[in-house]
Amino acid sequence: TVREALDHPGWRQAMIDEMQALENNGTWELVPLPPGKTPVGCRWVYTVKVGPTGDGVVISQRKYALDILEETGMQNCRPVESPMDPNLKLMADQSEVYPDPERYRRLVGKLIYLTITRPDISFAVGVVSQFMQNPHLDHWNAVMRILRYIKRAPGQGLLYEDKGNTQLSGYCDADWAGCPMDRRSTSGYCVFIGGNLVSWKSKKQTVVARSSAEAEYRSMAMVTSELMWIKQFLQELRFCEELQMKLYCDNQAALHIASNPVFHERTKHIEIDCHFIREKLLS
Repeated sequence: TVREALDHPGWRQAMIDEMQALENNGTWELVPLPPGKTPVGCRWVYTVKVGPTGDGVVISQRKYALDILEETGMQNCRPVESPMDPNLKLMADQSEVYPDPERYRRLVGKLIYLTITRPDISFAVGVVSQFMQNPHLDHWNAVMRILRYIKRAPGQGLLYEDKGNTQLSGYCDADWAGCPMDRRSTSGYCVFIGGNLVSWKSKKQTVVARSSAEAEYRSMAMVTSELMWIKQFLQELRFCEELQMKLYCDNQAALHIASNPVFHERTKHIEIDCHFIREKLLS
């Protein structure tokens, strides 16, 4: 436990040596606090519990989620089934300006931290975080929708079980021209080790996709990079079995591009991604 580590002279000396190394290397610089500001304390906000069948662990941030609901006065709100209305299209200035942008930024920042154990809100939080510089009322209402979804199951988290294998699998998806402001697509992926979720991301693509296949293929490239990094990391730990990685995509056109060695004018602009994925498929 933490208390046992703090009481053990060997552990204490290791912590002292680490702190001394950070100070000697100039990792940080002590500065006076600005007027009217107070330092933020640290507290443990994760909860580790035994799974429902007794053979796994659940990591959640229930206390942190309940604190957010209480701070915003949403502890008695009516819960909803999804974090965002699928028909909602948020624009930069389609409604009145929200009068307290600092509150908006602070709340969205807390939701970003909550996504550490709540991948189900990653996409919605990613959307509302795009308007932190100049939030409007519609953006605030979208944040309130996320809170109502959290109220439905504040203790929801990640379940990790020993399923007897370390199969590395990745699932990817993407919308097409989903952002109404710049028509860029959003990629999303999940990576599992032995059926346990270990990595996920929802991110807007950096370029405009000219077709749904192109959007999906860029998503495939992103999850392939993540799969390769995780595999190399596990091999360094001597943990991962020598199993072939699995990549799942629901777009037939993107799958055909991955297996077809011939390029033509419709795929020239994504040639780098094509070569990257094919190289990993052949290996």
